[in-house]
Amino acid sequence: MEIRATEQDGISILALSGRMDAGTTPEFDRATQALLGQGKNVVLIDMEELEYISSAGLRGILGLVKAIKAASGRLAFCRLQPMAAEVFRISGFNAMLAVRATREEAIGVLRG
Repeated sequence: MEIRATEQDGISILALSGRMDAGTTPEFDRATQALLGQGKNVVLIDMEELEYISSAGLRGILGLVKAIKAASGRLAFCRLQPMAAEVFRISGFNAMLAVRATREEAIGVLRG
C-alpha cells in the first residue's frame, strides 16, 4: 500500500492506493499516529486508488476513529471503490462514519 499525505485548508489528507491488509495496515497506523502526534486531528482518507481492504484494514480504521475521537478531531472518507464501499456497507462503517462520493463533499463535512 502507498500512502500519500497532503494538506488542504488545514485538513490532513491521506490518499491510499493498493491493498490495505494485515501486512500493510501497520503502515497506515504509523502514518495516522504521526499526524495525530503533530496535533493534526482533522483527517480525510481518500480511498480512490485503494483496491482492497481486509478485516485488518477495518481494524486499522477503527483504531483511527477512536484516536480521532480521543483527540476531539474530525474524520471523513471519500471516493471508495466498489470493493471497499461494499466492505464498509456490510461492516456498518457507512452508518457510523462520514463517507462521501467526492473529495469536495468530504472536505465540506470536515469544515462543519
